[in-house]
Amino acid sequence: MNLFARADTKLFYWLFSKTARHNCQLIKWTSKTGDGQLYLVLGLVLWFFEPTHGDLFLYTALLAYALELPVYVILKKSFKRQRPCDLFNNFNAHLTPSDKFSLPSGHTAAAFLMASLIVHFYPSMFLLVYIWACMIGLSRVLLGVHYPSDILAGAMLGILISYLSISIML
Repeated sequence: MNLFARADTKLFYWLFSKTARHNCQLIKWTSKTGDGQLYLVLGLVLWFFEPTHGDLFLYTALLAYALELPVYVILKKSFKRQRPCDLFNNFNAHLTPSDKFSLPSGHTAAAFLMASLIVHFYPSMFLLVYIWACMIGLSRVLLGVHYPSDILAGAMLGILISYLSISIML
């Protein structure tokens, strides 16, 4: 595990160093698309205007987030992994994180959950939504608030909860 932790930290520093002297507005905006409001707007738009799958998409998404949020909180409080911006001396992240712990990345979990739901109901969107979800995950590392392994754990959590929700609803 020690080798994994060192590799994770090394990859974090290498990625974060790419943004050290930049204002990161585009990266911050990318991260902000994973805050959650966009998911609700998308679900409501599909519910109102997409008669084929819109209602089932919204209901499945609501179930998915109702399942994901408590699991996410339990994992955060169980692992209690410090964020890189709180652990390292003389380190300034590009933004202030919304909570104390880093594992798993909630932004990434939510983005991959939404991407997986979208792909299930609208398969032609596969490439677009998974690139977007990956960009949200990467943005969290580039902004200095998550390690790469937090992103991987968040992605796995989001995909798992998405498939669980789909299997319950169908």
